[in-house]
Amino acid sequence: MNHIIEKTIGQMVAQDYRTAQVFKNHKIDFCCKGNRTLQEVADKKGLDLETLTQELDSVQNQDQCDQPNFKSWPLDLLIDYIEKKHHRYVEQQIPILKQYLNKLCRVHGERHPELLDILEHFNASAGELSMHMKKEELVLFPWIRKMSSETLNDSTVEPPHFGTVKNPIKMMLDEHDNEGERFRKIAQLSNDYTPPSDACNTYRVTFSLLQEFEDDLHRHIHLENNILFPKSEILETKVLTN
Repeated sequence: MNHIIEKTIGQMVAQDYRTAQVFKNHKIDFCCKGNRTLQEVADKKGLDLETLTQELDSVQNQDQCDQPNFKSWPLDLLIDYIEKKHHRYVEQQIPILKQYLNKLCRVHGERHPELLDILEHFNASAGELSMHMKKEELVLFPWIRKMSSETLNDSTVEPPHFGTVKNPIKMMLDEHDNEGERFRKIAQLSNDYTPPSDACNTYRVTFSLLQEFEDDLHRHIHLENNILFPKSEILETKVLTN
């Protein structure tokens, strides 16, 4: 039990992503707020610590599925995966969800005014995420790739123009927190993506896509907050002190 309690929830999910489902079941944010210990989370939410650890032990004792061990990946490979899997997904899904949500607001907005709030939050998130990903792709990720490459070549690395990788990482973490909060509001407004009794098929499809979008965002943020960013800070310390 001690080996679990001593870790942060972000470290647990980074070690074994199957634990994420336990945290999701208890509405525990393991990506944006993954730096908390299990004890802190249990106290905050009034959960029984022993029950929580038993649930975590249970999923980790199951046969390992074909889940990639992202912690073992080189950082440049992890970045490639994030860009091609998660950034591309966000770019593709934003226009689709905007179209669906605008249609729902036109047809059902009068009976379900919460749809208007959902649309407002999603539009804000779409704009912020698009800018956020560009900053990663143009500023942060190139520096991490450079460090990875120069480390392999055993070359000298000059400090980046932004001083240290910790500066853009701090900005990315803050923006991740903002998007996590937006989607918590969307989940509340949609009753955890549960369509009302008078929902049409489009309504149901839209809520399903929204939930899928949030799930992907959680995995996306988890990979960065709990694996990519900490390993990048460690790598920079090594390459700038050589």
